[in-house]
Amino acid sequence: MHFSGEDLGRVRVATRPDPLWETTLSLHRLQRGDGGLPVRKWRGAVRSRLPKAAGPLLTLVPPSGYFPDFLTPSGEDLEEQLELVSGTKRCALRRDLTILARSRRPTPWARDLGDANPAALGALTRAVRAYHQAAIEPVWNDIVACFDRQRVRQARILLADGVEGLLRGLSSAMRWKAPVLEVDYPVHHDLHLAGRGLLLIPSFFCWRTGVTLVENDRVPVLVYPIEEQLPEVVPHDHGSALSTLLGHTRAAVLETIEDGGRTCDVARRAGISMSSASQHATVLREAGLVLSVREGNTVRHHLTPLGSALLRKNL
Repeated sequence: MHFSGEDLGRVRVATRPDPLWETTLSLHRLQRGDGGLPVRKWRGAVRSRLPKAAGPLLTLVPPSGYFPDFLTPSGEDLEEQLELVSGTKRCALRRDLTILARSRRPTPWARDLGDANPAALGALTRAVRAYHQAAIEPVWNDIVACFDRQRVRQARILLADGVEGLLRGLSSAMRWKAPVLEVDYPVHHDLHLAGRGLLLIPSFFCWRTGVTLVENDRVPVLVYPIEEQLPEVVPHDHGSALSTLLGHTRAAVLETIEDGGRTCDVARRAGISMSSASQHATVLREAGLVLSVREGNTVRHHLTPLGSALLRKNL
């Protein structure tokens, strides 16, 4: 992402979570097997109640990679966004669905959608609404709470270090090298902001790195992961055999390390102090359940095959 001085003056952070970005990105998480215990429990709960009406949406959002830009119009209200989706022009529908067809064979319904068929557009809005009700509404308060905490953290950074400090601290998957923000991305893509600024959207369901629109005809956005990934969706099951074996806190630490992370990440996810997280990680490492690797001034923890096997056995 290429910034001018004018763009730096127009960087802003969304004031509320974006319902449709959360919807589409959660569909990636639903279809994949990644994520820690809270994500897996969320996934299991959603699959058990997913309505058939949501089916058309799954044909547009694969487990990873591209999904159509028209699914994520700007906004903070789901119904207003759905009005924009249903009013998408035929040329934009065809453009986005043509890109999607490079990796996913279009269904007859998708072809009707590309022709702006009113029945197909109606089925799409019903699918989004049905999926959102089943998958997003039950955790919306958690999404808002995590979003608000992230925004407070970033406000402090902005006050202390300015916009460039904010861009430097977005994620380990992003690097600010003025005047360019490099973002780990599956394809090479240069986005010139050209004086339009950038809207930063912290996302509850975004995973590992940032996401942006493929087309360059709208206000540029960068959707990026909230640091605390899904901590309140489902609490850790501390009544399990694993917690009996290891103790409640150490079992929680083992669960949080499943996704990898620094000691500070483990402490935040488990809700304990840094020193406590370090002590528990040391015990788990000495037991052969965790591998700790030093990276500069930090230590990153990962599960060993034994640790992964123990965790899977006790889910």
